[in-house]
Amino acid sequence: MTSIVLGLPKGSLQDATFNMMRKAGFSLSVGSRSYVPSCDDPQLRCRLIRAQEISRYVELGVLDAGITGYDWIYESNADVVEVAELLYAKQGLRPVRWVVAVPNDSPIREIKDLNGKRIATEAVGMTRRYLAQHGVNAEVEFSWGATEVKAPELVDAIVELTETGSSLRANNLRILDTVLESTTRLVANRKAWDDEGKRAKIEQVALLLSGALAAETRVLLKMNVPAAKLKSVSALLPALHAPTVSSLNDSGWHAVETVVEERLVRELVPSLRKAGAEGIIELPLNKIIL
Repeated sequence: MTSIVLGLPKGSLQDATFNMMRKAGFSLSVGSRSYVPSCDDPQLRCRLIRAQEISRYVELGVLDAGITGYDWIYESNADVVEVAELLYAKQGLRPVRWVVAVPNDSPIREIKDLNGKRIATEAVGMTRRYLAQHGVNAEVEFSWGATEVKAPELVDAIVELTETGSSLRANNLRILDTVLESTTRLVANRKAWDDEGKRAKIEQVALLLSGALAAETRVLLKMNVPAAKLKSVSALLPALHAPTVSSLNDSGWHAVETVVEERLVRELVPSLRKAGAEGIIELPLNKIIL
């Protein structure tokens, strides 16, 4: 039985990744001081590693596959196979951004104003490439953390990761521009990807994770509808393809079910009830395989 070594991100993405893995069907557990999570799938040997390092270790073949951000793939310029884009982050199902930020009262208003300035960031390579694209010559230094508090006393500007912008605002910083938008990715080592057994396992993980993510924003609606109202009710229902309709033993009634975006339910349910649907049930979903 072929197994793979899978790198999981230690740090800000850890809890969200463990949650996604559980919804995908993989039960994980790890001690507070351990870097080797246990998994109920004997084909997965998981390792907890900083997201910044995962793509490099995947490229080297130390890991067969790993979950990390596109930003760190770009930063390290790693030669890996991007198997799947997984749209989740620490606080929600959205991309994150690397942004150039300066103090609110800074005279710096445009990127060109960074010429000759000092910038702190964890993503040095990304920042230097961005500045070069804009023809800006600035000093870029690596930041070991707490980057937001370094401006203006230590540096003129920072390039920092943000999901909502709240931390930047709390530190009296304003955003000048977006350097890079990033999403979570499942990546694979090229040699492992060419191995039939390993590729099959990596593709299985990708399929189940993608299915769990697809289900995050959707619910299953089930209802009973009299035959005379079936057309008007069905016309209200969005679906992946079309609502599923089946006849009930009670003549003249149908059971209808469909998958819809959860955000639509609060407006949809009253409309369905008004159109004639009864016994409406909303159910959460674990996975949707598209």
